[in-house]
Amino acid sequence: MAGRILIADNVPTNRIILKVKLASAFYDVIQAPTGQDALATARETRPNLIILDGDLGDMTGYAACAALKTDPLTAHIPVAIITPAQNPEAKIAALKAGADEFLSKPLDELTLTARVRALMRASATSEELRRRNETAHALGFSETARHYESPGKIALIGSSSEEAMTWRAGLRGMVHDTIAIERADHLLESIYHGDIADLYVISAQAGGSSEGLRLISDLRAREATRSAGIVVVHGQQDRREALMALDLGANDLITRGADPEEMALRLRTQMRRKKEADLLKLTLDEGLRLATRDELTGLYNRHYAVPHLDKIAREARGTGQHFALMLIDIDRFKSVNDSYGHATGDAVLVVVANRLRDNLRGMDLLARFGGEEFL
Repeated sequence: MAGRILIADNVPTNRIILKVKLASAFYDVIQAPTGQDALATARETRPNLIILDGDLGDMTGYAACAALKTDPLTAHIPVAIITPAQNPEAKIAALKAGADEFLSKPLDELTLTARVRALMRASATSEELRRRNETAHALGFSETARHYESPGKIALIGSSSEEAMTWRAGLRGMVHDTIAIERADHLLESIYHGDIADLYVISAQAGGSSEGLRLISDLRAREATRSAGIVVVHGQQDRREALMALDLGANDLITRGADPEEMALRLRTQMRRKKEADLLKLTLDEGLRLATRDELTGLYNRHYAVPHLDKIAREARGTGQHFALMLIDIDRFKSVNDSYGHATGDAVLVVVANRLRDNLRGMDLLARFGGEEFL
């Protein structure tokens, strides 16, 4: 299955129709007839996505969403709320309740599946971050600090400078991130020179027909912007291009002329996701560092050195190239610990490690092999 989706709606026919649409895309669909059932099922099954109707019988979809987002077991799961057509207040209420997306009735199958695919991608990052935090907690480490409340940077790329300035004026006072206006034809040059944003808001007509779609591909192809949030602003006539944008890697869509509050709420959600993705990468890098480095000396540890040495030996056998290996230890090191204490012994190890590092090439492997032994 492509993923598990929980549908909650107090009208059985609605649930069945939605299940058929999603099951045809090979999603594993489970159902809940009320809000309380949805909350209990979500806690028990941990789906990848939750779709709530605005009316769940015993509570509103907005109340259920708020409860899901305050429960540590379900807070990371993306939530979409189905809202009445042509009801801006319902859309704003859904986003304020913490929903990651709203889906307007009647549900169009093409739009539905494109939105679901985008939300599933977001779910994967949140789930992995949650899993790593749970593992760290189980191992006795403190929970990873959440640094993503700090302001980020948003780049606005409109179909014209005037459109981008209108967006910026509408967002004033509603987002606390740095906002910059970029031209479509200068964006890649700015990125090349290190001017990177956390979020890119791109008009579907930026730079001309289909240029906005090309920018999405360019942003996803570059290491510096691969994890950036991308929001595409489109008109009703650009619907197919907008849905294509989701599959090219855009994170969200906004209809041109939408309420500025809707744009602000969507950008806040995307900024939070971007900061979570950054935090995930940080914890991964830190985990690798802790797993491969000796905490005292900063050198590689035995767990890293042995497979690395094995790789060097295999390559040497294959190429006929020689390599040199030195395994050394500190003479009478036990007497240092016995006479002056372990703190002094640690200081000696650090000095020896630094002297070895200063006298070897950067390409050489240097590791603390164990105790007072160095490789």
